Amino acid sequence: MEQSQGSLPANSGHAGDIVIEKFWVGSTESASHAQLACSTQLCAFPLGGNGLCIRSTKDPSDQFLILQGHDQPITAVAFGNKEDPLLICSASLDCIIVWSLQECREKVLQGLAPRGTTVGMLSRAVLYLRWSPDDQIVATCAGNRIFLLDVKGLSVLAELGGHLGPVTAVEFCPWEADTIISVSEDRSFKVWDCRTGLVTYTSSVLAAYPLLSLFIDAESKQLITGCADGQLWVFSLAERHHYRCVVRVDLKKRRESFFTRRVKSGLCGLPEVRLLPSTSELDTEGVEAAFPVLRLAPCNLSPILGSENRFLYSGNTKGLWIGSSAALFVFNLANFELEAVLHYKDFQNLSIQVAGSCAMMGRTTDQKALCLLASMFGKKFALLEIDLAMLVKSQQCPGARKHLSVLASSCVLPTSPLYFGIVEEKSTNPVGQKRSAARRGTQDQPLVFHSTVQSSGYASAPRVTMFSPKTNCKNNDKRSSKCKSNYKCQELTLEDSLPTRLCRQVAAALHPAAVCCVQYSGDGRWLACGLANHLSLVFDASLTGAPAVFSGHDGAVRTVCWSHNQKWLLSVAQDRTLRVWSVRQTELILLLGKDMFSKPVQSAQFYYIDAFILLSSGSELQLRKYHIDTCKDEIKRYKQKSWSKSVCRLSMTDGVDMTSLSAVNDFYSHVVLTAGRNRTLEVFDLNVGCSAAVIAEAHSRPIHQICQNKGSSFATQHSQAYNLFLTSAVGDGMKLWDLRTLRCERHFEGHLNRCHPCGAAFSPCGRFVVCGAEDRHAYVYELGSSTFSHRLAGHTDTVTSVAFNPSAPQTTAHASQQEPGWEPASC
Repeated sequence: MEQSQGSLPANSGHAGDIVIEKFWVGSTESASHAQLACSTQLCAFPLGGNGLCIRSTKDPSDQFLILQGHDQPITAVAFGNKEDPLLICSASLDCIIVWSLQECREKVLQGLAPRGTTVGMLSRAVLYLRWSPDDQIVATCAGNRIFLLDVKGLSVLAELGGHLGPVTAVEFCPWEADTIISVSEDRSFKVWDCRTGLVTYTSSVLAAYPLLSLFIDAESKQLITGCADGQLWVFSLAERHHYRCVVRVDLKKRRESFFTRRVKSGLCGLPEVRLLPSTSELDTEGVEAAFPVLRLAPCNLSPILGSENRFLYSGNTKGLWIGSSAALFVFNLANFELEAVLHYKDFQNLSIQVAGSCAMMGRTTDQKALCLLASMFGKKFALLEIDLAMLVKSQQCPGARKHLSVLASSCVLPTSPLYFGIVEEKSTNPVGQKRSAARRGTQDQPLVFHSTVQSSGYASAPRVTMFSPKTNCKNNDKRSSKCKSNYKCQELTLEDSLPTRLCRQVAAALHPAAVCCVQYSGDGRWLACGLANHLSLVFDASLTGAPAVFSGHDGAVRTVCWSHNQKWLLSVAQDRTLRVWSVRQTELILLLGKDMFSKPVQSAQFYYIDAFILLSSGSELQLRKYHIDTCKDEIKRYKQKSWSKSVCRLSMTDGVDMTSLSAVNDFYSHVVLTAGRNRTLEVFDLNVGCSAAVIAEAHSRPIHQICQNKGSSFATQHSQAYNLFLTSAVGDGMKLWDLRTLRCERHFEGHLNRCHPCGAAFSPCGRFVVCGAEDRHAYVYELGSSTFSHRLAGHTDTVTSVAFNPSAPQTTAHASQQEPGWEPASC
């Protein structure tokens, strides 16, 4: 046996600080596929075939312990869950032995050979061992069966059979003591009842390759399993979810997207980082690279990702170590994205470049992780110490350092298009000209035109008491009590109340017509709807009475937007026109026709507190100054007095067509968010007049909607909440992003393949989001959880759009391809 220890340098100066090889050990026999064990204090692995080596992970110079008791090569090793006494179980073809490490050390000090307790003799190859939470039972995977061994009684409690292939991993359910879950080479997982020995659930065949690993997250109640071709599945174990698949991740594709995002962000140009391969390396290795999921282990990312959005998470930011043959992955369970990738080959002096088996364990004291590797082709074992914080931070996008914010941090620059529009408004404002003319025309007239003028009081005696409060009033004012009760109810509603039941449902048209979009006015009194039959409707918020009808489009109305003062309504249709309507007069006051745009207008809205109109046409983002004139000329009624002209035009970096845009209109903000057909998010700073950041590979499908957290009470209490925004894509669900770090904070599950592109909205309290789906439901999520809290039913077709009432947070409007609905909360 040959061994050495110490840190190993890597290809770059900083990589040696990220990964340190604590020691490596050579063996006379290969154990490339044996199950290894690693804890915060010790690690265990087969040595010389039938020997079990126990070694300290803190001080490799400590004397290691070798336990002899097997006649056949050891195939699986597992530590117990309790530290006192610390137990370890080893299995071979001939027997299964449980060792007490304290007793073994005492025997060695006495000069005696340590001996363990044989708890089973199965005469089958054991692939995996797992202790129960109380260390009373050992689940043994032997062949296509699972044996539950009683450690104290030295008996077989149950024999579970049902898999069609060898069982590769098994886990005890943390919140249900009598439930275990297993995965097998038959490419399925099964849920077992230990008391009866029966299968309670069997999944379908998940992949074309065997399932190799399994992990259960107790906090989110999710099951994660990985297979030999690098596919990762996440299933929900919540009672009402019926083992629904949350997400499927292809590590190879996710790795390519991870590096592509950073290459386009300019991270590879940083000289201090070598952990990211170049684009050519990705292309040459993309065909041959395979990342079988050998092992899964928990990882705490809370101290690393920062505390900016601590209010988003009810507990720790859960992560997952994914051990593979060529690399280690850090996977975020909140957003289902990779946080870091560590390739063994990036460290040229590492003893093991290709691993056949691995075991990981994270330390909470110093935010470091231990990884025990077994060589795939050699006869070596190596223990790595990884600085998780340094690894993740070294691979973060440089956008995290830009500190973008929706809230304006500086005044408008003189060269900004926003400044040009404001100055032009002051110089050409007809209202200002009329006022100045009025002043010039009336300067020689008397100040007061009334016949009788009330005395100013100079002739009367001065008042001695200016104000004295009423002290004899009874507290029986019904109006004041009503206001107080309403305020109390509203305060409660902002924090606790959510829509739960259907209250009112109306048909938007006499003939079936899809409702493409809905939006409440800022004061919550009106609800605007865009229909596929070319009409725009404005309902009373209670959906009572006849709606106001706005007709004139020749195509389906796909966007409606209220002005900040609720006087104007903007609509965009498939007829390539943009129209602005007077809500009070229900008539057209501004038309931007087809000849003004080279390509159809995809999105449009009022911007900068109604100072501009912001729209996207093709790959261009246009900022247009407009003027509304409602005066009528009886002679030239056909002539439009309102006008609009372009102030600024910006194009996306890759020149692709924009699919959506969003900006805040409730207060002055310089930031505009856009999405491209190439799945890219791009942030524009209109104060500077250029692109500020690019997020490549934001979704696996083109993004069809961006929704910002605008002006909520929760955002007022947490200013960082203003920088949160949602994106949705058909087939890839809904994601929550933070503008300051350009990070995806959460990927909402539940209906990832049924999310409708135009159906996402923040609640007025800012703590919840709602999303429409093709399964005729609207799903409500809390920001701190990826699992939906409840779903709203009532529609008979796809829910195409949703909106919260800003003045009644317990009310949502969601529309389908047949009718809009109104959803208040039940008290």
